[in-house]
Amino acid sequence: MFRGSIVALVTPMHADGELDDESLKRLVDLHVAEGTTAIVSVGTTGESATLDEEEHCAVIRRTVELAAGRIPVIGGTGANSTREAIILTRCAKEAGAAAALLVTPYYNKPTQEGLYLHHKAVAEAVEIPQILYNVPGRTACDMQPETVARLAQIDNIIGVKEATGDLDRVARLRDGCGESFALYSGDDATGCGFMLRGGNGVISVTSNVAPRQMQAMCEAALAGDRGRAEALNQGLEEVHRALFVQSNPIPVKWAVAQQGLCREGIRLPLTWLSEDHHASVRAALEQAGLL
Repeated sequence: MFRGSIVALVTPMHADGELDDESLKRLVDLHVAEGTTAIVSVGTTGESATLDEEEHCAVIRRTVELAAGRIPVIGGTGANSTREAIILTRCAKEAGAAAALLVTPYYNKPTQEGLYLHHKAVAEAVEIPQILYNVPGRTACDMQPETVARLAQIDNIIGVKEATGDLDRVARLRDGCGESFALYSGDDATGCGFMLRGGNGVISVTSNVAPRQMQAMCEAALAGDRGRAEALNQGLEEVHRALFVQSNPIPVKWAVAQQGLCREGIRLPLTWLSEDHHASVRAALEQAGLL
């Protein structure tokens, strides 16, 4: 089981949108040095929707190579086609990823039974630990805790990233899935509370810009030290908000570039952070001591 601060890593690019291997190496080394417990490669924050299948597999493979066993890499392999999700999950396994993260099928709005059968099919097709990912704000599809509990009975489905921000779901998921099933917050703003209620970690956007601070907050929350965890989280609250002033990963890519860790590259239909948000995002970073 992965625990603590797991970064949903940006996929660095050049100004023309081509992949930037030099910056990717820099980011992987940074997260190893700062204590991040695992990397999610090519998730939502990694622009999975704008990379083609070959690039998607290549970035996961390269991230595993750069990590070189120093930090686990979880491949983002979800798709709204079950066949495509199986292909991408096989790529992650062949690349040496420690696990796969599969977002619920987006846009086509499957039923709860469809969600169950989709994830069951991927789990049965590829023998790699798999983490479910529920983010209805992006997918228009909300996997209910009861469906997660059914999927938790499948041996290689080991956890869920729950990004609704609904803290009441923690108890429902824990009751339905058992103590050995990993529960990860996918919402930085409520991640501290999620762990204090029994979650195992956060798959985090904020960790891209504040890896050491996020890991310290997670360690305190997982140790049950509410006072320290909440104090550390309070210092990041403005950052949590600022990184969602426009659609993720627009603000976080701008922020990472301001820290000198990557170039100013993003792919259409995403655009670089609007100039009228520069001051507020910069102020949040400066307040947290990140610039």
